[in-house]
Amino acid sequence: MPRALLQMSSLVLQMGFDAWVCFFTFSFICGYSEALGENGTLEGIVFIDGKSAIGITDTNFICATLDWWPPEKCDYGTCAWGHASLLNLVFLLSIFDSVCVCDLSNTIFLNAIKVRTSSDHAAFSPLKIRLGGTLQDKSLLSEFRALIIFGLNALDGRTILPGGSAFGAWDSKNAASLIAYTVKKGYPIYGWELGNELSGTGVGTKVTAAQYASDSISLQNVVQEIYKDVTSKPQIIAPGGFFDQNWFTDFVNKTPKTVDVVSHHIYNLGSGADEHLVERILDPSTLDGEADTFSKLQNILKSSATSARAWVGEAGGAYNSGRNLVTNAFVFSFWYLDQLGMSSSYDTKTYCRQSLIGGNYGLLNTTNFTPNPDYYSALLWHRLMGRRVLSTSFSATKKIRAYAHCAKQSKGITVLLINLDNSTTVQAKLSFNSSSRRHKHRSRGHVHRRKVILLPRRQKRGAITREEYHLTAKDGNLHSQTMLLNGNALVLNSEGDIPPLHPLHVNSSEPITIAPYSIVFSHLPHVVLPACS
Repeated sequence: MPRALLQMSSLVLQMGFDAWVCFFTFSFICGYSEALGENGTLEGIVFIDGKSAIGITDTNFICATLDWWPPEKCDYGTCAWGHASLLNLVFLLSIFDSVCVCDLSNTIFLNAIKVRTSSDHAAFSPLKIRLGGTLQDKSLLSEFRALIIFGLNALDGRTILPGGSAFGAWDSKNAASLIAYTVKKGYPIYGWELGNELSGTGVGTKVTAAQYASDSISLQNVVQEIYKDVTSKPQIIAPGGFFDQNWFTDFVNKTPKTVDVVSHHIYNLGSGADEHLVERILDPSTLDGEADTFSKLQNILKSSATSARAWVGEAGGAYNSGRNLVTNAFVFSFWYLDQLGMSSSYDTKTYCRQSLIGGNYGLLNTTNFTPNPDYYSALLWHRLMGRRVLSTSFSATKKIRAYAHCAKQSKGITVLLINLDNSTTVQAKLSFNSSSRRHKHRSRGHVHRRKVILLPRRQKRGAITREEYHLTAKDGNLHSQTMLLNGNALVLNSEGDIPPLHPLHVNSSEPITIAPYSIVFSHLPHVVLPACS
């Protein structure tokens, strides 16, 4: 953008780093430096609008799925699910109280999802877990602390016609039996989700939006009747399928007071067999493509009478179980963290990763439950990124993905910077203003008001520091399943404990350095913005 369009009346050095407090009339970009220095170093500005939040996530934004795929589930000659099925991970009871005896005592598994590790480092508190697939008459005995979202079979009672259309109304009898059983036993269920990938053209089978709306109303009636004497009511979630604008619009308009959550699935990278999968993960235009879905769903919800919120109910990136040493390796954190940042900036409340365990895209290793790199990415997000989302952009290169939230554990902010470039180190300074500005993927033409953000002044140079978490691949190998935090390998100890995630303390006067093929979380506890007050 020509610099003549920028109207900047002051540069203020505060907080021990260069914080530009900007004044605007028409432009939404504060200004940037795009100078490539020696040794492949690029200088740029991260612009953060601190006036108000552009989205607010759930407290438990991070969610993961468990699926019902058996060991025989194979894709492209690889059977990646092993014994990671729900049938092998948890206790299941049928309505006849027959028990499938399974092991929930695995120390690594429990440490990965419980509230705190034995070394007293915060883990998920608690983790949302979506149980997917056709459950019919099975229910869960939760032996670990989690918020359980239970998927219900939405094809009961229907006739499947040639071409995949499902005819007839949903038969809720099996679902009602299961729901009543969980209430009788006192099992807390966070939400009941109707169906799996039946929206739009469906995956093999499809249901019209009008019929699905009617069926969702039936589910709501069942839940209200069974939970009438229960104080805490579960969420009604639907449709749990791929986004289709016309279908979702019709469904939302026909369920204004029925569903609490409108959920959709994301596999935007294509097949796990794609030989160019890594290239797609590292391609900014591929990553940007999903913004259209988030934006359209947000607009549908805003323009309707519903109070429902948007969730990503299942997202594995690459369908058919992902790809070994890609979707379970370091390189996938570029896609995963970008998805978390982008979805939250469009007011998505919860993001469920496919999967917690199973396939080639699990947060945990399918065989031994050892955390894969994305587990630590999720844990750092959960620990550092608060609920309030700030409009953020980086203009010097498209290879830097930039997101910022109010911090979770302070009144400051946390910035997430992702470097998709294989050779360029980026030196990023932060720039703030208080003007209202749209998200970087949206329309750019609008007027700004003038107002200065007053940040705490530093007492002396070097007195204020920030916390940085630099994530890289072991030996620089993007296919590595070992992630380095500030140069140290993240590995379990002999007791199976999740390792502590210690930051570097960096002088706030210094720019943030993002090395090639790296990810940085930067927590600035002393940057107090109006949006975070």
